[in-house]
Amino acid sequence: MLSRLSTNFRTLLWALALSLAVWIAAVTAADPDEVRAYPTPIKVEVVGQDPNLVVSGVVPDQVQISLRAPRSVWDQLIAKPDSIRAVLDLSGLSAGQHNLNLQIQVGIRPVRVITVSPTNVPLTLEPLVTRTLDVDLSLLGQPATGYQAGDAVLEPKQVVIAGPESVISQVAHLRVTVRLDGIRDSVDQSLPIEALDQNNEPVTGISIHPDSAHVTLPVSQLGGFRDMAVKVIVRGQVASGYRLDNISVFPPVITVYSSDPTVVNALPGVVETQPLDLQGANDNLTTRLPLNLPAGVSIVGEQTVLIQAGVSAIESSLTLSGEKVAVIGLPAGMTAQISPATVDVILSGPIPLLDTLTRQDVRVTVDVTGLNAGTYQLIPKVEVLISNVAVESLLPGTVEVILAPLPTPTHKP
Repeated sequence: MLSRLSTNFRTLLWALALSLAVWIAAVTAADPDEVRAYPTPIKVEVVGQDPNLVVSGVVPDQVQISLRAPRSVWDQLIAKPDSIRAVLDLSGLSAGQHNLNLQIQVGIRPVRVITVSPTNVPLTLEPLVTRTLDVDLSLLGQPATGYQAGDAVLEPKQVVIAGPESVISQVAHLRVTVRLDGIRDSVDQSLPIEALDQNNEPVTGISIHPDSAHVTLPVSQLGGFRDMAVKVIVRGQVASGYRLDNISVFPPVITVYSSDPTVVNALPGVVETQPLDLQGANDNLTTRLPLNLPAGVSIVGEQTVLIQAGVSAIESSLTLSGEKVAVIGLPAGMTAQISPATVDVILSGPIPLLDTLTRQDVRVTVDVTGLNAGTYQLIPKVEVLISNVAVESLLPGTVEVILAPLPTPTHKP
């Protein structure tokens, strides 16, 4: 009896195992496992870091992984990217060098992690060090001629720097740089603070609190000097059919000087140039002109100013009526009948060019190369022999061309 019961139990186990294998095979066939690279990188999360330690070195921001999972699970993984985490756990680590493995946590099952790149992360933990340092103010260059800079005020004068001990030890001083080259106005702005080593090279990988300082620097004009705007005096008219587009002057403001400040202060706000002669001009002009100044007043620096005048032709349009349409590419033994035989051509361009245009400068053609006998609607081509003249329109836009064989001549006795 016991032997029979034991035999039946073993048979039952075999049957159960066989049915489970068949069920697994059926499920696998319907939802097969697939090994794929995850389509987007996974962001690395750093956890468990001692607040008194700081990471020295490069920790990757993200990793690439590949997974093995059923096809239905892959659909969920891609739809929910936040279900996958890459964790770098620094819990319980002390100062020193470490080589840590990234932990990949997947919130959807079943999933197996196949590859992780990078697999491990070498890093160094260092004590977090803070220092309080003075901020130096560096003034580079000189104000514009006739101007002087006063005493600068820097706020704050001290700031706190924080970072890895090995990096903080490299900081020799902090600096704020103000560039004065050619300035005429007072400085009142916040500028970044730089951390520099003994060779005045920037030190990175630290934090500065605050990271900027406010600089106030008065700039004033010396007695006897004065800035004045330059006004260009124009004489004459450009050529007929042309227009004056613009006039520019460089520098637009000049500095004048007199040993008697009252003479400079009595001047108007602008200084005029010698006349710019535009009579008959039909092209751009570039020249240098002197300035009209009273006796005892001189220009600081270059004694002339650069003048640039833009001169361009006035655009207009012209209609040529009754332009004959010519046929090109007509095969031998064929005739062509065009309807209408003439078209109107509307042209645009500079007036001086349109005034010189003749009918010989415009050619209208239709190309019948390779066409057999029949009736065609063709678009004429307009060729203008003068450059810078454009075809705006053609009336009508198409013409009818009838191609036919030449009539056979008849001989009379």
